[in-house]
Amino acid sequence: MKKAYFVDTSLRDGPQSLWNGRITTAMMLPIAPVIDQVGFEALDFMALISMDWCVRNLGENPWQRIRLMAQAMPNTPLIVGGVLRNFGNVPDSVTEYWTLKIAEAGARRIRINDPCHDLGQIKKAIRWSQAAGLTTMVALIFSHSPAHTDEYYARKARQMVLAGAERIFIKDVDGLLTPERTRSLITAVASQMQGIPLEIHGHCTTGLEPLCYLEALKLGVETVHTAVAPLANGPSQPSVDNILRNARMMGFSCDLNEKALAEMTDHFRYIAQREGFALGAPVEFDLFQYEHQLPGGMMSNYQTELAKRGLADKLAELLQEIALIRRELGYPIMVTPLSQYVGAQAILNFTLGERYKIVTDEIIKYTLGHFGELAAPVEKQVMDRIKKLPRAKELANWQPRERSLAELRREFGPELSGEEFLLRVLSSNQEAVDRVLARGPQGGQYPRGDKPVLALIQELTTQSDATYVHIEKEGLSLTLS
Repeated sequence: MKKAYFVDTSLRDGPQSLWNGRITTAMMLPIAPVIDQVGFEALDFMALISMDWCVRNLGENPWQRIRLMAQAMPNTPLIVGGVLRNFGNVPDSVTEYWTLKIAEAGARRIRINDPCHDLGQIKKAIRWSQAAGLTTMVALIFSHSPAHTDEYYARKARQMVLAGAERIFIKDVDGLLTPERTRSLITAVASQMQGIPLEIHGHCTTGLEPLCYLEALKLGVETVHTAVAPLANGPSQPSVDNILRNARMMGFSCDLNEKALAEMTDHFRYIAQREGFALGAPVEFDLFQYEHQLPGGMMSNYQTELAKRGLADKLAELLQEIALIRRELGYPIMVTPLSQYVGAQAILNFTLGERYKIVTDEIIKYTLGHFGELAAPVEKQVMDRIKKLPRAKELANWQPRERSLAELRREFGPELSGEEFLLRVLSSNQEAVDRVLARGPQGGQYPRGDKPVLALIQELTTQSDATYVHIEKEGLSLTLS
């Protein structure tokens, strides 16, 4: 009997897609031993960019989060990674050192996502990661365009295999796959894999991803990336319950501990209710998604920001501009950071009343090929306009600034630990780093949502205006004073 394996996304991509990243270590840690019993092949845990997010927006030390969760889940490999290429802000020396330190902290697998599938960048990331003892997962990032054909992805998959990737996963960040395209894409990619495991990681933005997962399983993909129900669907991944049930109907065996899975699900549903977070829900099919291809997280941010400014009715026009820019620029894949670059340019075009009156440095660098090979040429009239800009002439020979660790150590302080050094180099807010380090280690005190009575007791005992707590139910009488 064929087996299906599951990577869980409930601690990283799920809350990033549905809760704007608002998940703390305290919310994770009490349920971690239960998650470790479910039987996930691995757990999608943290991205390079989310380390700065932890510091700036949650006031947490991401290194402590990795260590605590790795210790609490010894049977479940943690996946850390994301966009490892150098876009000019972080020297290669820092990224290479970062891969070593995340392995030391407890990560066991690393995701390598390059938005342009640039082989030079992928090779470097594989070399650094394997030297650190990490298992490498390289992303084939799916996009819908005339340039992103099955042949394009088969060629990229072969390059990744030859570069030494240990696992490859199809990453449908914008939820663009259809069952038909899944069949042709996986058939083309599988022919190049040479025995390397192929996984699928997709978002439910158009509502089709659960069907695509089942097609992928039929075609030999063994590992699917899912989230527990409260953190699934919408812009997130398919629900593990749905895929598990349907995979079994198709004749697959799945070694998941469903009792532990139910406890995990209850816990995160409790968090959503307690914190007022949205619960994931299926969405209706939207054909326009194939034009603008805006990721779900960006969509919710745009909706919120436009509503704040009384411009909620302008969203459709902004999306039209994003779709047009994407075509003009040769169909960049709408994934971090390229999706943010395209979105920023769209806002400039939209608000200034003249398209490309101002062009961001990032878009100029992209069109000049500084971020890797373009899938298709930039439209001539747009390229001509950009090349005439004084800034384009200044950036024509731009190269990322490479600095050694020794040089950066002298700048930030030779006495810093490796983890603090990386926090400071990678952070956009040094004051936030100061606050996080001053707080010291943080506990994991949060009620267990799968244990409602214990959660109630814990909540009630924190009330400062109560002198005692009495709980009575059938077979139980308890007084705490």
